[in-house]
Amino acid sequence: MAWQQGVSGQGATIAIIDSGIDSDSPEFAGRILSQSKDVAGSRTIDGVDDHGTNVALVAAAALDGEGVVGMAYNASLLVLRADEPGSCTANDGDADLEGCQFFDSDIARGIDIAIAARARVINLSLGGGKPSSTFTNAVRRATQAGIVVVVAAGNDGDTTDPALDPNNPDPFAIATLGQGNGAVIIVGSVDDSGQFSDFSNRAGDYADGFLSARGERICCVYENGEIQVTEQNGQSFVSLFSGTSFATPQVAGAVALLAQAFPNLTGQEIVEILLDTARDAGATGTDSTYGRGILDLAEAFSPQGTTRLPGNATGTQGALALADDVAIASAPMGDALQGTSLQSIVLDKYDRAYNYDLGARTRRANPEALMANAMRTGLRNVTLGGRGVGIAFSLDERGQLDGDTPLTPLRLSRAESDAARVLAARVALRISPETQIGLAFAEGPDGIAVQLQGRDRPAFLLSSGASGKLGFAHRDGQSVALRQQTGDFGVTLTASQGEALTGAARQAQGIVGNQREGFGFTRFGIAADRQFGPLGLTLGTEWLREERTMLGAYLHDGLAPRGADSVFVDGSAALDLGDGWRLGGEGRFGTTRALAGDRIAGGSRFGSLAFSFDASKRGVWQDTDRLGVRVSSPLRVVSGGLNFDLPVSYDYATQSAVYELRRVSLAPDGRELMGELSWFGQAFDGTLAASLFYRSEPDHIRNAADDGGLMVRWSRGF
Repeated sequence: MAWQQGVSGQGATIAIIDSGIDSDSPEFAGRILSQSKDVAGSRTIDGVDDHGTNVALVAAAALDGEGVVGMAYNASLLVLRADEPGSCTANDGDADLEGCQFFDSDIARGIDIAIAARARVINLSLGGGKPSSTFTNAVRRATQAGIVVVVAAGNDGDTTDPALDPNNPDPFAIATLGQGNGAVIIVGSVDDSGQFSDFSNRAGDYADGFLSARGERICCVYENGEIQVTEQNGQSFVSLFSGTSFATPQVAGAVALLAQAFPNLTGQEIVEILLDTARDAGATGTDSTYGRGILDLAEAFSPQGTTRLPGNATGTQGALALADDVAIASAPMGDALQGTSLQSIVLDKYDRAYNYDLGARTRRANPEALMANAMRTGLRNVTLGGRGVGIAFSLDERGQLDGDTPLTPLRLSRAESDAARVLAARVALRISPETQIGLAFAEGPDGIAVQLQGRDRPAFLLSSGASGKLGFAHRDGQSVALRQQTGDFGVTLTASQGEALTGAARQAQGIVGNQREGFGFTRFGIAADRQFGPLGLTLGTEWLREERTMLGAYLHDGLAPRGADSVFVDGSAALDLGDGWRLGGEGRFGTTRALAGDRIAGGSRFGSLAFSFDASKRGVWQDTDRLGVRVSSPLRVVSGGLNFDLPVSYDYATQSAVYELRRVSLAPDGRELMGELSWFGQAFDGTLAASLFYRSEPDHIRNAADDGGLMVRWSRGF
């Protein structure tokens, strides 16, 4: 994953304190620092044995199309040869440095040179008994300087020597960890399948600072800068090597990669990330064999903890989890957000910056269940009235229990309240010949306004008129309307409250269930109407203030939405042609302005439009039946969108982001058109309704399958 992101360790220095390396190897060409030296004598850095070379290969062999490639193949190498002169005699890639001797004072001297050279990690593929304070003090200085120290656990896992403890790291590693200030990792070995190596010391009592990595059967031994190949019986073989010495540089290389990719990280943070992201192995959780688990570089490079946009507050309030829905469009936006790209930057809990496409977590509203809503059963509509007073309400008795339910005035049992719920109610009062007032519960202001105005709207099962319709999913609360007749004109004032519902159930961390959330809104409107003989005209305007949404659309809290203001202009006309014939038309045009904030930039405006045309005939086959036809298009965004001020890059030096404006259109490609032919009349001592309908590009989604059908509903009052 790191390599795919272009991270190679470039700019990071790995200090290898060991038995020297083959400095002529092309695998290290141009990357051995001039500060490299023999800290135990006056020799070159070219070792007698291959141990140090193999360690360096695992950590940083070049990506050159030849041989092996190291974990951090572009990292700089600070080679500090520390073997006691004359002690190393082997030249066979021995994993245990048999015969080599290292003095604490020389290793300490190498550590101090690494500090001066500003190395990011020191690799100690060394081990042995408890070191002196000279060494441990040097380790303390290194970790205080921000350097990570990586040390081998030891290769005594299968020993029978009672003086050695295979169930704990060797004393040298334990002492290093003890002085590490949280910036030391002990490394054990696993094979290519993740099985713990028999030869490796186990984590034991030091599991919290112990990480496992592959150290078994590592390719390959080099000779004269090339992979050593042995010919035997006509076959070619390469030599592999094993040991915790070679698991250790894998972790050191991982440190270098993290240091390059995220220069803001401290040594302690790098260690914490590598330990916390390790792949669990052995017993669940931290255990006495694998320690924290097996090195998982991909996970180490993945965001950790709570993610957020730069500039957002830390904690849950400013969080923007990568699995959260970033935006849920409302119905008027249709398919507008499909395929939207909205590149940005997010930070994890370590303030590491990641490219993130916010558009990948946007969704459109779920399709509206037109037929299901129209066919609801278990509802009763009740109307009562007298001179100057009209009362209407709807009851939901879908939860009614079997058997008789005794009635007690104004005292409902739990079963009764579940069985009969008031879904909506409306009261209209005439307080003078010219003045009317209406109150409604769980109903929008358009219905009560029509009642006060005395307008006759043809009934359709599925399609609705355009005037006064919000167009997005919502739940109405309380509404009030006041109408004043002045001469030939009538003026109606309306006000209401309700909740905008998310177009779909939101997916986010911490959300359980599948419920759509509601966010408050307030509506105020004024309309004037006049009758010109058979022609009735109405013209009005409405102001909508949404507390959190924008024409019903939801944006994640991380984008700091502040709601929106919308202004609508409504117009309707109805022409009575006589003999029961009627023609009508309605239209709504709106403009919405999203309130600017930290992420919503100025100029975030969009327009919307809805219309309907209908014709109806009373008394077709019965005195009171009605046949009607309607063509309509529900509210649809026709232009404009949102401007986002988003972080697009991050400067670790200043720990600040660079912001750019990103424009997202909210106008969908699709446009729903619906035609409905309906009939209402009396049949079988009840009311019969039939509807033949057809929708093209339903829900404003281009290329969506057309929707059509026939629906028949019979109901009977009580």
